[in-house]
Amino acid sequence: MMNGKLITFEGIDGSGKSTIARMLSERIGEFAVLTVEPTKSWIGKSVIRAMEEQRDPITIALLFIADRKEHLSEIEKWLDEGKLVICDRFIDSTFAYQKEHLNIPDAERWLSAVHEPFLIKPDVTFLLRITPEKAMERIEERVPALFEHASFLARVQENYLDLAERERERFVIMDAEREKEELVDECLRVLKERGIL
Repeated sequence: MMNGKLITFEGIDGSGKSTIARMLSERIGEFAVLTVEPTKSWIGKSVIRAMEEQRDPITIALLFIADRKEHLSEIEKWLDEGKLVICDRFIDSTFAYQKEHLNIPDAERWLSAVHEPFLIKPDVTFLLRITPEKAMERIEERVPALFEHASFLARVQENYLDLAERERERFVIMDAEREKEELVDECLRVLKERGIL
């Protein structure tokens, strides 16, 4: 029986979620396990390759889902060990991004149906909110990936906010333009208030 907790970080590209997730993991120490999606496995690398090659949106979505299914076997093991699993991107990224990218009707319902047999819901999700323009400034030095365009990211962020509105107890929306240490402090405060730390 799982007795650990799953904490996820979400946000558009350039929101700083990877940095805050790493800093939080370092502050917590051995009790925490930091992980990321896409994973470093061959399936995760296939996800990245499919995006780089701009493969069919359904192909990309299915690769993300396959990577998550394999990832969950690791996550479940850590949870069984009582760890605090901190995941940089998880299911909400798929909903927020693929809802805009998939060229099928009612994409969110399809994604939910595919995940239903195996998905674990996070205990807490920190959503880093930032203007798409600011996010693009932060990532301007790297080659734009498939999803890294301001107009697309604006729609993705609206999808994130819609998800957060529907699951207010799970989501904690944070201003990603604040100082990094302030954001980590807030994460720790929330986890303590909820009895997770």
